[in-house]
Amino acid sequence: MGKYSENLPQLDGTLFLTDGGLETTLIFHEELDLPEFAAYPLLDNPGTRAVLDQYFHTYSSLARDGKTGFILESATWRASPDWANILGHGAAKLDHLNQEAIRQLSRVGDAFETEHSPMVISGCVGPRGDGYVVGEAMSASDAQAYHATQIGSFSRTDADMVTAITMTYADEAIGIANAAEAAGLPAAISFTVETDGHLPSGQPLREAIAQVDGEAKRAPAYFMINCAHSAHFADPVNDSGDWQSRIQGIRANASKMSHAELDEAEELDDGNPLELGSEYRELMALLPNLNIMGGCCGTDHRHVHAIFEACS
Repeated sequence: MGKYSENLPQLDGTLFLTDGGLETTLIFHEELDLPEFAAYPLLDNPGTRAVLDQYFHTYSSLARDGKTGFILESATWRASPDWANILGHGAAKLDHLNQEAIRQLSRVGDAFETEHSPMVISGCVGPRGDGYVVGEAMSASDAQAYHATQIGSFSRTDADMVTAITMTYADEAIGIANAAEAAGLPAAISFTVETDGHLPSGQPLREAIAQVDGEAKRAPAYFMINCAHSAHFADPVNDSGDWQSRIQGIRANASKMSHAELDEAEELDDGNPLELGSEYRELMALLPNLNIMGGCCGTDHRHVHAIFEACS
């Protein structure tokens, strides 16, 4: 358990940054092969681990120089049992790599943290299935049992929290929140949405947030939206209500393409960093507690810097 687990500094409302699209940066800019879109195997090789180190150094220095907080998100979006089985990693290897991912971030945090730039370490949990479609949905209890393996690995490290990224339906998010609670770690839940602003399950975003808050044993620390362009969810989050205050973070895609179009794309669409920054600023007027800013597919440090300049 990390030093911030019982008092997450991002909950005080000050601006926090996080990184951009890790996997798309590694594939399109670093020209690395990521089978099944999995970055965590890179930790098993000194050369590719160094690429990850440099990736996190770039973002951490941006936050340090800007005197703002930073959330270090581990390279473990695919590091859960089903995906590890596909990639040929047994339980012991998977546990080792999940813990090594947090140890990597601990080293980065120690190197870059200052009085004005707290470095929060988050264990990243991805969906059991595809990040864009629901596929075979689990009950909340089944999701808790599945994700407890990875979250258990995080609980034996310096991780401050767990963040579930690209959630496509509410029951899986509830299960992750419950697994994190059982492990003694706070959790954040980040949903993805389609171009109509609804989850891939078809559920409206506000209803999914209300369901997780109402059914999880411990409500998430906050919610986020990721892996969708701001144009896809600006109208839905303008639907006023107390639920808006639960959305604290945005990690938007650079591209305005739909999930289906992104799946078919062979070239990177990195959009317009300055335009994305201005769209984040507009979202701050809609979401009263929005203070965690980062990117997802297609974004890199240029986008996060533009977002910081627009929103700080």
